[in-house]
Amino acid sequence: MLPDVRSARAVLDELLLARVEYRRIHFCAKEGTLLADMPEANSMQKTDMVHGAEVGIVIGAVSGFIAASLFLLFPLETIEARIFGFLVAVLMGAVFGSWLSAKSAATIPNASLAPFRERIERGQVLLIVDVPFDRVAEIEKMMEKNHPEIDFGGVDPHIPILS
Repeated sequence: MLPDVRSARAVLDELLLARVEYRRIHFCAKEGTLLADMPEANSMQKTDMVHGAEVGIVIGAVSGFIAASLFLLFPLETIEARIFGFLVAVLMGAVFGSWLSAKSAATIPNASLAPFRERIERGQVLLIVDVPFDRVAEIEKMMEKNHPEIDFGGVDPHIPILS
């Protein structure tokens, strides 16, 4: 958490100088307070869309599995046709469930940001930086040294795609 937009702007410059890509830096602040050149957190970070999609895949796949079981009961010409129909139904159930659940969850605020909401409403700025796990300590040290006013909120689990 950063105390204000001015501090957040200074941190943005330092992160860019530390070779953190612009697209990996996100700020979450009270609506209308961020400067135009500051990257705002997107809906994937502000909502529970990702969690909803994960849950939807499971529920959709189970629903698809149940519906697909009907393919095994119908006397289709070959066992291959029945298995293909079964697999397609499971896959379509997972895709549809994921899509529907993600759309629904896009309206729900991200539960991970709940501890920060009150402070954001008071004018503080939440900084989210997506960096490889091995750079987290380096970035934290740099921020601690240059900005003692920063309050670190933690590290989310390692995301392999950023490796």
